[in-house]
Amino acid sequence: MTTFKKRSVLPIYAIALVWVIFTLVHPLYKVSDYVTVILLSAIVFLVAKGIWPTQRYELPDPNADLEAAAEEDTVEEDAEKEAEPVSTGDPKIDALIQEKDRALGEIRRLNHAISDPKLSEQINDLESTTAKILDHVISSPEKLPQIWKFMNYYLPTTLKILNAYDRMGAAGVAGENIGGTMERIETMMDTIVSSFHKQLDALFRDEAMDIASDITVMESLLAQEGLNNEGPMVEEEAPQPEPSTPEPEEDTSPTEEHDPDPEKPDPEPESEERDTTER
Repeated sequence: MTTFKKRSVLPIYAIALVWVIFTLVHPLYKVSDYVTVILLSAIVFLVAKGIWPTQRYELPDPNADLEAAAEEDTVEEDAEKEAEPVSTGDPKIDALIQEKDRALGEIRRLNHAISDPKLSEQINDLESTTAKILDHVISSPEKLPQIWKFMNYYLPTTLKILNAYDRMGAAGVAGENIGGTMERIETMMDTIVSSFHKQLDALFRDEAMDIASDITVMESLLAQEGLNNEGPMVEEEAPQPEPSTPEPEEDTSPTEEHDPDPEKPDPEPESEERDTTER
């Protein structure tokens, strides 16, 4: 609401009437005449102002509606800008981003609708793993072919299974078909969660191989430089030659030749002994 003021024009008319009457009764020849008529006009104006005061009233502000409409338009434009997906320049990645938002929204809706605590925890795991898979591929578009089967079969089939579980649970009938199918879905969820984890792990296969190769090369270089866990390589000192012990000097003096004992008879030849025996 806006407050408006409406001033009455009757005090102004009263001043004009004072001037007309005064000039008819007493012509204005002197300055004092003008002063007198001005004072009378002021007095009449104040009296008339008291009789016909300024009126105040409130009306809806027309600008408020315009401002509210402008604010609503601004909010709608901001919402449209937020809703409008930002193009990455790659149509396939843009489509993947839209599919990511749709799939994660559907997973959250199913999680709120399904009251089973264990299944709800598994759905939380699926949501987190799905977001990680798609975010990784969005940041690395060259890996998009690796998730083709995941996007075209595993993820939509999982959502279909969870939607069926939600509908059967909402039916409120514990029949053979409904109960058996729901139990089978609950058992299958462990395998589904594991397959989603394996899909995420497979996206890092190339990085793991590159890192393993880098680690092998680094370990080899560190070993060559002696900077591995065995400690820095210490240069082996050359073996010190052992002090040689002086060999005893050979006696080079001529040795005396010992003559055989003169008293000892020379041995007779063996042939002579044989002749004597024969005789």
